[in-house]
Amino acid sequence: MTKSDIKGFSNRLKSMLKVDARRMFKSPLVYIMFGICLLVPVLILVMTSFMGTTTTVDPATGAEQTMEGFKNVWQIIGSVGNGGMAMDLTTMCNINLVFFAVAIFVCIFVSEDFRSGYAKNLFTVRSKRMEYVASKIIICFAASVIMLLLFFVGGMIGGAIAGLPFTMEGFNAGGIVCSMLAKMFVLLIFISIALTFACFSKQKLWLSILLVLGCGMLLFMTIPMMTPLNAGILHVVMCLAGGVLFSIGLAFVSKLILNKTSLV
Repeated sequence: MTKSDIKGFSNRLKSMLKVDARRMFKSPLVYIMFGICLLVPVLILVMTSFMGTTTTVDPATGAEQTMEGFKNVWQIIGSVGNGGMAMDLTTMCNINLVFFAVAIFVCIFVSEDFRSGYAKNLFTVRSKRMEYVASKIIICFAASVIMLLLFFVGGMIGGAIAGLPFTMEGFNAGGIVCSMLAKMFVLLIFISIALTFACFSKQKLWLSILLVLGCGMLLFMTIPMMTPLNAGILHVVMCLAGGVLFSIGLAFVSKLILNKTSLV
């Protein structure tokens, strides 16, 4: 690739980013997602604090099952260590729900391009496939980081309202920062997967959502292991490397899909 090719790609990408940014931040969808990410942790913490510890009895076996609520605010952000396979309330209802919200958001955002005919017109007169894919990954990553930070803010507000302690046991503020950074880079993996499925499904939004949710369920329980509250620089570097590699690899897959399939 020559310098002129690189410069041409860079100029087209900048132009595509401006278009995508304008379209995204003028859409009500992104602000609805921002609002959901801010309010959901508040509702989760406030409602579970009222519930306290709940015990249920299996009518078939008579065995008792105890469901404990959140003991501190930081459980809405993650867990300590590598207990990623635990299936409890604090593992299932925490900030990692944002990954599913982001995946669905990407599917809707991309599907609208094909349903409206915008993508076909774009590829005809303005942009190439790779610039389109790269722009979508970058702009969706920016929006997803905002969603993640809003969930964090909502968690702090919800914890204060619920009267939960902010004590840190087994981790410190540096671990929380590293955990959040690692989660941001893992978002790249979910965005790239969602974009690939969206490019494959095109107007069929229902199909892309089903595919990405199915794939997301397989990856969901690995997120706590990659981004614990006691995360360090190594976790951040590994998640960054994985996110970048997935983004590049799946960007070429998405480009190939767009090249080989019909745009309508």
